[in-house]
Amino acid sequence: MKQRESEAMSISAKDVKALRDRTGAGMMDCKKALTETNGDLEAAIDLLRAKGAAKAAKRAEKAANEGTIGHYVHFDNKTAVLVELNCETDFVANTDDFKQLAKDLALHVASSAPLAVSPDQIPAEVVQRERQVYLEQVKEEGKPAEIAEKIVEGKMSKFFKENTLLAQPFVKDPDKTIEQLITEVSAKTGEKIEVARFVRFKVGERA
Repeated sequence: MKQRESEAMSISAKDVKALRDRTGAGMMDCKKALTETNGDLEAAIDLLRAKGAAKAAKRAEKAANEGTIGHYVHFDNKTAVLVELNCETDFVANTDDFKQLAKDLALHVASSAPLAVSPDQIPAEVVQRERQVYLEQVKEEGKPAEIAEKIVEGKMSKFFKENTLLAQPFVKDPDKTIEQLITEVSAKTGEKIEVARFVRFKVGERA
C-alpha cells in the first residue's frame, strides 16, 4: 500500500497535465496511466489510446442520435461539402473537439472525394462494375484461373480503401485513417461517434 502511494506521489502535476494535453483524457485516468507506466509519457499515451479504443468498441451498440452538420466550401467556391456527424448527447455535440472533427471531415471529403462512408454503402452496381473491369484486366493479362480471383479480390480491397471515407488516410495527417481519427475523438469525448452521411458538390459535376 505504501509503495503504491509512493509511486502515485512521484507523478507530478506537470506530467499529468502534459499527458492530458496530449490525449484529452481525464486527470485521474492520466495519473493512473503514468503510475502504471512508471512515469513514461509516451508509454502512458499508448496505454490511454488502447483503453480509449477499447471503450469506443464497447460503445458501438449505443444510439448516436445527436450531432452536428460539418461544412466546408473551397476558396474558389466550386466545391462544397456537408457532413452529418452523430454522437450520443447534445453536450458532446457542442464540444470543441466534436465540432472540429466535423469540420475536418468536411474538408477531407472535399479533398479526397470518397464514394461512401463504408463499403456497404457503395451501390451494388458500382461494385459489380469495378469487379467486372478487374476480371477483364486479369483475363487480358493471361493470368491463371487459380490466381485470377485472388488478384481481383486484392484490387477490390484497394478500391474500397481508396473510395470509402473511413478507410482513407486523413488529408491533414496521412499516418492515420479517418476511422482512427474518429476513434481518437470518441475516446476523448467518451461517446460513440459516427458519420451518418455526407454530400459533396462540385461545379460542373452531376451525380
